[in-house]
Formats: sequence, structure tokens, C-alpha cells
Amino acid sequence: MERGVGAGSNAAAAVSPAAADIAIYLCRDPVDFRKGINGLSVLVESTLKCDPFSRNLFCFVNKRRNQIKVLYWQRTGFCLWLKRLEEERFKWPFHLEGPVVELDEAQLRWLLDGLNLKHLKPHRSLEYRTVL
Repeated sequence: MERGVGAGSNAAAAVSPAAADIAIYLCRDPVDFRKGINGLSVLVESTLKCDPFSRNLFCFVNKRRNQIKVLYWQRTGFCLWLKRLEEERFKWPFHLEGPVVELDEAQLRWLLDGLNLKHLKPHRSLEYRTVL
């Protein structure tokens, strides 16, 4: 089975194409979401002790746990992807040890789909008709 983000999930596929050599890392602690590409790439190198140019995915959550940012390098520059939940919170895997948690492709899809990685219970689906 390939590691990285594959086409099996629309949310995961939007983040990055599948690649066997891509790892997925979560920063376990919430970060200041005013940080953009520059601030998060410095955090990857200085705090997570990883190479931000490695093509790996680096996932961050805000303090309220209603937003996830995914940072990765793609050939000619950094990409920063954000998902915001309108009513629920991400079930961040605080039960896993260490400041950096490595996930596999399925676990990232589960996290983006709202599943609790400890209990695999999803968020309820929301359907809106307008943003106004």
C-alpha cells in the first residue's frame, strides 16, 4: 500500500498527489494560526526537527481545533492547505505520544473526515444551501 495522500479521498487528494515516499506528520500541540507558509516552515525545521523541503505533509491544528493547516513542498514552492470546520472540532490525537505524530494515508483521511483516531467516530454531516 502506498504511503502519502492518495486519490481514495477527495479531501486527502486535494492536499497532495500520492507518492510512496511521502510521510505525514502532525504537530501534536496547537499552533498560532496567524502563521503562514514562512512561520510554519520555520516551525517544521526548528521545533519538529524535520526538513520542510522533503515533500512530506506537515499538519497543524489551531487552539480551538476547528481548523487544520497542511504544509508541504511541491517542486517549485510551498503549498498551504486549510480546512475549517463550521460546527465541530477536529479529534486531534493527543493520546499519541511525542511532539510529532506520524500518520498513514488512511489516518489522515479519517482525521480530515472528522473521525476520532482513537475511537473512529465521525462528525455529523452538515448540509448548507447558502453562505449568506
